[in-house]
Amino acid sequence: MTNRQIEIKNKLDPGSSFKISRFKEQIKRTVPHKHVDYYELIFLSEGEGFHWIESEKYLVSTPEFYLLKPGQLHYWQFTSIPRGAVILYKESYFNEIKEVDLVNLNRQLSENPRIKISGGDFPNYILNEIELAYQLNSAYSEHIIHGLLRTLFGKLLHVSDHNTQGANLPESQYNKFQHLLAKECPRLHKVNDFADLLNISPQHLNTICRKHSCKSASELITTQILLEAKRYILHTENTINEIADILAFNDASYFVKFFRKAEGLTPVQFRQQYFQ
Repeated sequence: MTNRQIEIKNKLDPGSSFKISRFKEQIKRTVPHKHVDYYELIFLSEGEGFHWIESEKYLVSTPEFYLLKPGQLHYWQFTSIPRGAVILYKESYFNEIKEVDLVNLNRQLSENPRIKISGGDFPNYILNEIELAYQLNSAYSEHIIHGLLRTLFGKLLHVSDHNTQGANLPESQYNKFQHLLAKECPRLHKVNDFADLLNISPQHLNTICRKHSCKSASELITTQILLEAKRYILHTENTINEIADILAFNDASYFVKFFRKAEGLTPVQFRQQYFQ
């Protein structure tokens, strides 16, 4: 059997770090996929069905927003025509020095995969203005878009009643580690490997991780490897041997032992409990 890799999509034009478009108005079940190094902020004004983000299944209940981080897996199963808008943006679209507030708003917002709203015109008004500035592409378009994104992020955080304490903490190294986990895991399994990429010591990486997540770097790596494993177990027809190879394990028996230690089930048992 040929290995079926989980699809990785890139909807941004080459060299671009921002895009806004209307949600495709069609009923379809999308293939489980991930996006590359950009966020995807989705507004649904209409639509019914389900939205899977990693292992969480959400019942679509409009109006609502979804925010996907770089590297997250998701797919849709609509039962009525969806309508709304999609914003794609890289973190590099914001200036980390001159736009610290906007960067922090985005990082706070990224902890909210789904935000329900009670209605009102603010999403449509802001999104329409962003789309207009994007299409005009004038000398001032980027200034207008950044200002409107700041408003949109703030409004969404207000709606979600998100706890903003600690919003200004220096999270750059931790966030870089999170991005590396999504990008380099499961190819890399060791704390030393990630510490080398960040140009810090493994001990310092552990200190950073414990400060922001109360978990060690090794625990976060294990969590990411397990997440990748579950993606392939549940969303592909690859054999356990093939999945072990994709996840960079030396042999399948070690992968089975690793998975059973963490989940209390073998990969085959884990798959069977979902597809009996």
